[in-house]
Amino acid sequence: MARAQSASLDRKKLMGDPIMVTTIVVLITFLTLFILYPLAILLVDSFVGDGSFGLSVFQRIFQMPDFTRAITNTLKVGFVVGIFSSLLGLLFAYVEVYVKMNRGVGGLFKLVSMLPVVSPPFVLSLSMIMLFGKSGLITRFLFGIYDNNVYGYWGIVIVQTLTFFPVCYMMLKGLLKNIDPSLEEASRDMGASRWRVFRDVTLPLLLPGIGNAFLVTFIESIADFANPMLIGGSYDTLATTIYLQITGAYDKSGAAAMAVVLLLITLAMFAVQKYYLERKTAATLTGKASRARMMIEDKSVKIPLTIFCSLGAAFVILMYICVPIGALFPTWGYKFTPLTFKWFEQVFTRYRGLQAFRDSFVLSLIAAPVTALLSMIISYLVVKRKFKAKGFIEAVSMLAMAVPGTVLGVGYIRGFSGGVFHTGFLQGLYGTGLILIIVFIVRSLPTGTRSGISALRQIDKSIEESAYDMGANSLKVFTTVTLPLIKDSFLSGLVTAFVRSITAISAIILLVTPSYLLITVQINEFAEKGAFSIACAFATILIIITYGSVLLMNFIIKHFGTSRKVKEVE
Repeated sequence: MARAQSASLDRKKLMGDPIMVTTIVVLITFLTLFILYPLAILLVDSFVGDGSFGLSVFQRIFQMPDFTRAITNTLKVGFVVGIFSSLLGLLFAYVEVYVKMNRGVGGLFKLVSMLPVVSPPFVLSLSMIMLFGKSGLITRFLFGIYDNNVYGYWGIVIVQTLTFFPVCYMMLKGLLKNIDPSLEEASRDMGASRWRVFRDVTLPLLLPGIGNAFLVTFIESIADFANPMLIGGSYDTLATTIYLQITGAYDKSGAAAMAVVLLLITLAMFAVQKYYLERKTAATLTGKASRARMMIEDKSVKIPLTIFCSLGAAFVILMYICVPIGALFPTWGYKFTPLTFKWFEQVFTRYRGLQAFRDSFVLSLIAAPVTALLSMIISYLVVKRKFKAKGFIEAVSMLAMAVPGTVLGVGYIRGFSGGVFHTGFLQGLYGTGLILIIVFIVRSLPTGTRSGISALRQIDKSIEESAYDMGANSLKVFTTVTLPLIKDSFLSGLVTAFVRSITAISAIILLVTPSYLLITVQINEFAEKGAFSIACAFATILIIITYGSVLLMNFIIKHFGTSRKVKEVE
């Protein structure tokens, strides 16, 4: 009874706050219009695309050998990449948490975990071709191998594994740190070997987390467009098939139906990951370790694992270093000396690089603060407020995480090229920079929202209630009390949104028009033409921009963030 009365009082207080009601209405409108509506249009096109309501479009695409083969290829790649990435991430995480390493190796691991975040999604594909392709630096010029083929299934698997395993590494590292060492040491005291302890104690506790990491990687793999497009060759996946169906065959209804199939697969995996494995992981590993863990110093274990992981990390870093080096060669694959800066010059003098960087930078710079602010507002409503539409706002804002970029791009084409429901309303949005900004916001919203929810749950409700009791309205409380307390999450969300926006390609490649030049689209275009040196020059400058943004964020949080003020008070 008391809980029902409290909820009723919260709702009355909410309805009496016009600023809060307006914010909720605007949020619901935005989420419905730019997330639910494009996906709903895909469903409508899939069922009425051939002129009559039914399954004729699905029947037609499933009769295409290329499409059925693409589904098989996608699932096969996703499954193998999920397994390899999870195992590799577990190995790296275990070595960092359990094995005593020197600072250099630890720094190497941190660098590897950051690189995929600050680089374009297809950099490793580009490096793979340049190092191991038919004109590769290693295969052709070091070993004289001319008949190798880096394109296809194994090329995609290797590149995606190296791209996504740092995500698994970061997830599993946190879980391993939360395991109470007394559980494992009790087994050791009873005479169990290290392998037996890992197999019977550590691994069972980690299984839900490993399953979670597998599904996250699986979703990322099957939704990936850039890597299969660049290194897939004739090995088509669902993402590339959808792109070719709409740009090559001009079959919009067929592309919409294909997008629905891909969406259903990712949503099913996302639901399992979100509502089953994530909760099971949280229930299995709770709290912090009661005392410090005794690190493994046994040389028979320490040396092999450290060497293996160091070599793996060094190889990943080599792949990234290959990009700026490749931009310095006169002609990749034929002439490697003398080193030259001509490609960097031609980026700006011949290939309109200044416009590409300006357009990408400006659009991302506009999208980033809007995304960060929206994320914090949604987080605030979800955690601190009670109203009927709260579940809807949370679910739809997180839905974009499960929607592949290619699917979202097709949805925006079908949803806005003729206006909303083909009425002409918002038709002017299509082909403009504003629609690209909206896509950037939608794609980055889930990441910022998750960060904001985690931060807000640590803030006691009484702090904000004190401000309300002193007469402040909801806007004043949010801007002067709540937002300063979650400043670190806001800044982190802002930079993450900027980096994700400026390195995005899968959604915007279908929406960008000749009026706008974007860096990632330029890199993809030159790489497909075999102009690797100029593609590397573009990619190098982009990596410098994104890496500099992350370093700037870390500096600001360290010197001006909330955490510093808390330390000073202590």
